[in-house]
Amino acid sequence: MKFIHCADVHLGSKMEAKLPREKAEERRGEVRATFLRMVEFAKKEGVRAILLAGDVFDCDRPLKRDKEFFYEVVKGTPEIDFLYLRGNHDSEESYTEANLENLKTFGEEWSGYSYGDIHICGIEISEQNAMSLYTTLKLDKEKKNVVLLHGQTSQSVGVDKIVLSKLTDKNIDYLALGHIHRPQFVTDNARYSGSPFAMSFDEDYPHSVSVVEIGEDGLSVREREIAPLVPVYTVPQEAGGVDEALEAIRNLPAGRAYLRVKLKVRDVVPMQERMAIQEAVAETQHMLCDIQPVREGRVTEASGSFAVEEIRHISPLDVALDYYSMRFGGEMDDELKGMLEQCIEKAEKEDEQ
Repeated sequence: MKFIHCADVHLGSKMEAKLPREKAEERRGEVRATFLRMVEFAKKEGVRAILLAGDVFDCDRPLKRDKEFFYEVVKGTPEIDFLYLRGNHDSEESYTEANLENLKTFGEEWSGYSYGDIHICGIEISEQNAMSLYTTLKLDKEKKNVVLLHGQTSQSVGVDKIVLSKLTDKNIDYLALGHIHRPQFVTDNARYSGSPFAMSFDEDYPHSVSVVEIGEDGLSVREREIAPLVPVYTVPQEAGGVDEALEAIRNLPAGRAYLRVKLKVRDVVPMQERMAIQEAVAETQHMLCDIQPVREGRVTEASGSFAVEEIRHISPLDVALDYYSMRFGGEMDDELKGMLEQCIEKAEKEDEQ
């Protein structure tokens, strides 16, 4: 059997960038178009199913146009089954068209679908099943078993956590994971497919889906890169002065791209330098989304600090993300952000008790 393992499509995402409304909608359209390109590729490959390991939508209440788009694609591709397991972003998204024959869904108990001697099952991790899901997983060792999960690999059980050590000796031939946007194997047979689309400027690596074949001859996995419709650039790679930034802009490939410019500053971006960068970008087809100040030396109290009264109204995560941006000159990656969110959630629960 051949199938595509995909995750973290985030339909409805406008990318983590400062885009005006019109450009944000263009970006959402690019996400939809990328998903459609992936489905067209699946049809050409002759796959039997597309496994969606969470976060098909960017939020629990997707925009109507994104929901209609997704379900219309499923309806229009009856030759392929779509196995959709919800993730942390779309955990409350109702399967509004769950009666479609080729849309297979999951819930908070293990459930699965068989294709000959291949069995594909999954469970959506919640507070109610986070501890028990490992003991309730029962798989037939005579079958080839594929398991879908969405979450962060961890040493401890919990919501959005996956303890790989508890899944050994469970007769799993392929563990299809979602949540981490960079494609990677975490064990010999456990893999994050990654996102087919860059969600932020820090996701400046190739994006892809995984083409998986499983049968009597064993397991094979290959990446199929999804070229971006509109690339995302950060220049220069290492922050420097305004002259270096202008030179990097001039050396960009021709065409249209989303652009973030890094600029080394002592405190804030001087207006004259900001205008020079804006004028340089205006001479190209690129879209300037952000001028990111990278402050020289260590962060001081006067450099981007919060007042005590402000902190009372700002989430701990936002404070951490702002500090990280000022200290390291970039956005926190998804894996570190996920770990931080889990720590904050745990601390808040302990405080409530």
